[in-house]
Amino acid sequence: MGRIYSVEDIFMKAYKQADYHVNGHGPRNLQVLKDAIEDLNGELESDMYGRGKVIEEFEEKMAGVLGKEAAVFFPSGTMAQQIALRIWCDEKELKTVAYHPLCHIEIHEEDGLKELHHIMPILLADVHRVITLDDVMNIKEEVACILLELPQREIGGQLPDYHTLEEISAYCREKGILLHLDGARLFEVLPYYKKSAQEVCALFDSVYISVYKGIGGIAGAVLAGSREFTEKSKVWKRRHGGDLISLYPYILSADYYFDQHIHKMNQYYEEAKELAEFYNHCSGITTLPKVPVSNMFHVHIEARKEDMEAILAPLYEETGIGLTGHVRENGENGSSFEVSLGDLYSRVPKNRLKEAFAKLDEKMQSR
Repeated sequence: MGRIYSVEDIFMKAYKQADYHVNGHGPRNLQVLKDAIEDLNGELESDMYGRGKVIEEFEEKMAGVLGKEAAVFFPSGTMAQQIALRIWCDEKELKTVAYHPLCHIEIHEEDGLKELHHIMPILLADVHRVITLDDVMNIKEEVACILLELPQREIGGQLPDYHTLEEISAYCREKGILLHLDGARLFEVLPYYKKSAQEVCALFDSVYISVYKGIGGIAGAVLAGSREFTEKSKVWKRRHGGDLISLYPYILSADYYFDQHIHKMNQYYEEAKELAEFYNHCSGITTLPKVPVSNMFHVHIEARKEDMEAILAPLYEETGIGLTGHVRENGENGSSFEVSLGDLYSRVPKNRLKEAFAKLDEKMQSR
């Protein structure tokens, strides 16, 4: 007896076989590394336990980009951010920090901050909105550090306005509260703010960036701040087992794709606004935010996950356009998915994209 395929199986197969995909930079396969190292001299020496030309030159480059005294490359952002908060808590001799209820540290790291560092969080703001100055000013408990995520991924990539950031930064400095930036997607929000990375990072005492999201590297993160702060982070990096004998595949790919993509962030932002408009013209579909403030947003649908997959699978087969490969339940009768634009969107023929959305609207109306 042959295998019985589920709606999700059929949906995923149709997505993979589509001629064009709208999200991201492309498949995360070995070609990502091959392209990054193709023109490099094979005699280039690797880094060794956090030292060497490969890692030190990249760290110096990132420190300059972010406008900080120094930077350290980490194998993961989870490691980097927990270490940043630990350093600030030790400095203040206080084991309390504050961040958004949907912060990555709170919902995706198996309570690592609490279990490994015994640091307890205070959750700021409602889950559906970004942190405001009032939220910060109304903290009743004493905190060592506040973490702000720009953009706030779990609520569609929403952002506080820049003036609010300046106010929060000034308030924290007045009160002696350290301010840490979860800037996993920092470069993606700069076109909206119309600011440089240095200008945004100047508002924060420490900064984390991802090198595999919008930048498009294989994996890894950068933590930046004062030289005293980064030297302490190196000690904690060793304690966490983050000093692998060599990290050069991650570093070389990060450096290569940073140069490839950093000047395209405004393009991705403008394309995200265009794509969101296509979605918002479809019956029963809205985006959050309605007008994106970065290259990412969430799509909310008035249809269950299985029903939406049943709509999208034949749409992909008919049009050759793969809109998303992941739909999730969102409430009892709704579903949603995340959009994050990179190089692939500009390769989709506009006439075929418009045709796909016209058909999607028809299918949504005829449910």
